[in-house]
Amino acid sequence: MTAATHHIGAVAERTGLSLRSLRHWEEVGLITPSARTEGGFRLYTEEDIDRILLVRRMKPLGYSLEEMGALIALSEEIDAGADAVGRLEELLADATQRREKLRRTLDMADEFIAILESRRADARDA
Repeated sequence: MTAATHHIGAVAERTGLSLRSLRHWEEVGLITPSARTEGGFRLYTEEDIDRILLVRRMKPLGYSLEEMGALIALSEEIDAGADAVGRLEELLADATQRREKLRRTLDMADEFIAILESRRADARDA
């Protein structure tokens, strides 16, 4: 029995990504479809989709394409049974730090929005 495969359009819809993003990530080597149809259409397995979702989750944290590629390689090593606890600890600390930076940025954005809302209310009352 062969694994279920999905065409790029279905993968884009399922992951919330554009066809352009998926094709770009393939061009730079972050993802690779597991197969192609006789007509050349990309076919993705569930494992491929999991990798795409991993990349999508890294993107907001500001990882470069090179860093994302290294993280994917590490993920594949771990899946293959490699001992990478030390490296995982480093990545976890880095991702946590990046998330905290995003949280602070969101807090500042919320403060700015509150200021604008206050000024709008003042302007309406004037």
